[in-house]
Amino acid sequence: MASDKEKMPRSKSRHRRLTDEEHKLWRTVTKDAKPISHHARKGLDGAPGETLEPPVRENPSAFPVRPPSPARSQPAPPPAKPRRPAEPPPLTGLDRRTSQRLARGQAEIEATLDLHGHGQETAYQALHAFIARSRARGLRCILVITGKGTSPYARHTLHGSTFYEVPERQGVLRSALPRWLNEADLRTHVSGFQPAHPKHGGGGAFYIWLRKKR
Repeated sequence: MASDKEKMPRSKSRHRRLTDEEHKLWRTVTKDAKPISHHARKGLDGAPGETLEPPVRENPSAFPVRPPSPARSQPAPPPAKPRRPAEPPPLTGLDRRTSQRLARGQAEIEATLDLHGHGQETAYQALHAFIARSRARGLRCILVITGKGTSPYARHTLHGSTFYEVPERQGVLRSALPRWLNEADLRTHVSGFQPAHPKHGGGGAFYIWLRKKR
């Protein structure tokens, strides 16, 4: 009968020495191993099974930059139409009191132009310069002498601003003056006109009333 000592199982030793073959195998396994750095060790503290990869930097050249689209050209505005010069006002004529004073020969003549000896072209130029110069001086009532023409019947009535002409033999400048005074260039300066009193030339002269100086 075996003794109690022999029946009890032999307790295993907690620490066992490695055999020579185990030492040789360990050296073979750990030959190429490298120690883990401090920063890499921190990365191992992540969640179990999580693989940590270095962040990938995007390469700007991998994504082509689209050039900015050119600004849409705006249609050119239509050219501005040239402004037409303001048309001078029509002849307004003279007020009743002034017309009556002129018809009676009571007007004070401030300047006189005598067109005797002028042709139509030179007479028109002289008339335009005289009227513009007189208005620039601030004059209001001027007298222009045209002549009666060759007809012995050329005359005018003293009834306001009306006058009588002999159509077949009227004076050239006398008939041209009313037409000239109605043109835009002279309407800028002239307000009205009417035949002169006999003491100022009668049917061969005209009173011209100028607009106020600006």
